[in-house]
Amino acid sequence: MLKKTSLYDEHVSLNGKMVEFANFILPIQYTSIVNEHMAVRENVGVFDVSHMGEILIEGDKAISFVNYLVCTNIALIKPTRIKYSMLLDDNGAIIDDLLIYCLSETKLLLVVNASNKEKDYKWIVDHQKDGVVISDKSDYYSQIAIQGPKSKALLEKIVDLSLLPTKYYTFKESVKILDHEVLVSKTGYTGEEGYEIYGDGASIKDIFNHLIKLEATPCGLGARDTLRLEAGMPLYGHEMDGTTTPLDTSLEYFCKLDKEDFIGKDKLEDKGLTRVGLENLDKGIIRDKMEVYYNDSLIGYTTSGTFLPYLKGSYAMAIINKNYSMANTIVDVKIRNRLVKAKIVNLPFYKRKKVGG
Repeated sequence: MLKKTSLYDEHVSLNGKMVEFANFILPIQYTSIVNEHMAVRENVGVFDVSHMGEILIEGDKAISFVNYLVCTNIALIKPTRIKYSMLLDDNGAIIDDLLIYCLSETKLLLVVNASNKEKDYKWIVDHQKDGVVISDKSDYYSQIAIQGPKSKALLEKIVDLSLLPTKYYTFKESVKILDHEVLVSKTGYTGEEGYEIYGDGASIKDIFNHLIKLEATPCGLGARDTLRLEAGMPLYGHEMDGTTTPLDTSLEYFCKLDKEDFIGKDKLEDKGLTRVGLENLDKGIIRDKMEVYYNDSLIGYTTSGTFLPYLKGSYAMAIINKNYSMANTIVDVKIRNRLVKAKIVNLPFYKRKKVGG
């Protein structure tokens, strides 16, 4: 049975086009993907991301246990800090990517992809060690993301800015917004300035409605995908999956091979692959799972691709042979039965200007 988030009725009242996604019913758009995309790039948008999974790890061994589960080194993580990492299987392939919130030295909150939550939870429980307690908190948490260059100015209307986190990948707990105590992190999946707010359903619903009244643009899954692609951010099921290692998709920075040990470490090997950006030089739209050629040689496949509204062109990410990955290299991408020219470009395609704070 499909699930509804705490904001389902709000989406319907705002004429959201509802679709099935990761066993939830969520809005793919309200007006148009392009309008919502541009609202985030130029102003501020708000997303319902309550479908994300939250797994709590508690106990004296919480940090050492999670440090063994993930490929990033979190041994020295401190409260209020967030780390991006990945769960790997015994062969070094990516089970999921996730965010690790350090609530205290004995309590970590793992925020995982909705489509992988059940799989992740089982994997973590199957590897449970003495000194940790594991619990699924996904049904408690609702979550919204406020994204865009004017996100801070918008939040200032409902919360004292001194209460908000100021550095990227940090958070604050027990932040009072409209008489609700919530967790606020300086994170996002759009490449823009922004925040994410976690709390119970009633609190998040009230905050969401106030933001809409303050003229934040409600945004759906469609814009979330084009924004993350424009910002060169990977997505599970596209740039990574159960056959991909961090080394295959240019995520080696988050894979610390100098760590003493983590699951899958001994199986990691450089296969000569890397993730690149592609700018379409011809007509048509490059999408995922399209073959990439250099001359007549197949060198890889696209992983995500579409028309990007801010850049006003067709762009894609691809995993290809490293030997052909130099910027400005011209390659061919097979769209149906036609080859189109594309240029390899550095990622991200879009990078926001720093605004400080």
